[in-house]
Amino acid sequence: MDSILSILLMAAGSMCAASFYVPIKRVKSWSWESYWIVQGLFSWIIVPVLFTWITVPSGTFGSIIGSAPASAKWWAIFYGVLWGVGGLTFGLSMRYLGVALGQSIALGLCAGIGTLIPPIFAGQNLLSDRAGILMLLGISVSIAGIAIIGYAASLKSKSMSEEEKRSAVKEFALKKGIIIAILAGVMSACFSFGLSAGKPIQDAAINMETNPLFAKNPVIMFVTLGGFITNLIYCVFLNIKNRTYKDYLSPPSSVIFSNIFFSAIGGTLWYLQFFFMGMGESLLPAAMVAFAWSILMSMNIAFSNIWGIILKEWKGSDRKTVTLLILGILVLVLSTFVIKL
Repeated sequence: MDSILSILLMAAGSMCAASFYVPIKRVKSWSWESYWIVQGLFSWIIVPVLFTWITVPSGTFGSIIGSAPASAKWWAIFYGVLWGVGGLTFGLSMRYLGVALGQSIALGLCAGIGTLIPPIFAGQNLLSDRAGILMLLGISVSIAGIAIIGYAASLKSKSMSEEEKRSAVKEFALKKGIIIAILAGVMSACFSFGLSAGKPIQDAAINMETNPLFAKNPVIMFVTLGGFITNLIYCVFLNIKNRTYKDYLSPPSSVIFSNIFFSAIGGTLWYLQFFFMGMGESLLPAAMVAFAWSILMSMNIAFSNIWGIILKEWKGSDRKTVTLLILGILVLVLSTFVIKL
């Protein structure tokens, strides 16, 4: 029963993550770098700190941060900085490929790398026990689903004219988008490494009697801090280079407030994937905790493609392509239930 609840919680997080770009599409008159760093301020700084402060026992926030080993905090931030590169390119992948295809490629690579590397680095032989074999099986099923969706995307691309591609995704660029999405997937896996490196912070939270459901929130806060640093440097650089710092002042005040509002919603939705993942992970058997990352990423891909259908990114595709897309989504969903074996 706990495993089912765990999957449902992570499904809720995945739905939030796959939806985060939808309100951001409502931002008007701002350049990419302007709205990206504003949503990042909420998703990587404000909301993680707020949720951590709310979910730890009253008066223990500072004590948890102070008692956690400095090395764990710095390693979590370091991996967050590397993950920030993935966050930057992740946004660009959706800009050039759309919500569905961009997230499918980036998150697919992120799922496999982020799930397998931590236990391998820890010296675990994944072929030596049932849990490791199930992890490999689940990831294999997930990769199969990603491959099916990727094939559907290639059929879609071949069957559409340039005008049709750009009507679905305004700045569609297949080759550039795929290269960026691959980089995004590899670097985004560093978030998983940061969560593993920050385990002593989670232990410190539990020692302060934090509910295990929320004990990972302080770790997430440090990893997202690192990601914010990377994104802030790059976006400020672009603001200066492109003179887009005027975005924050030039439009009418109503547009500025509207843009901040939609960016804040998008940023909050993005953060919630890890909030719910932390809750779901706490309900898994110890041997299957590492599988939580794969579950989250696979569900993110499934929901992002559902949004792709809703946003008409697959408009004009023939029946075969749509059938393959739906099959790929179902295979991804199936991969998350391997854990029940």
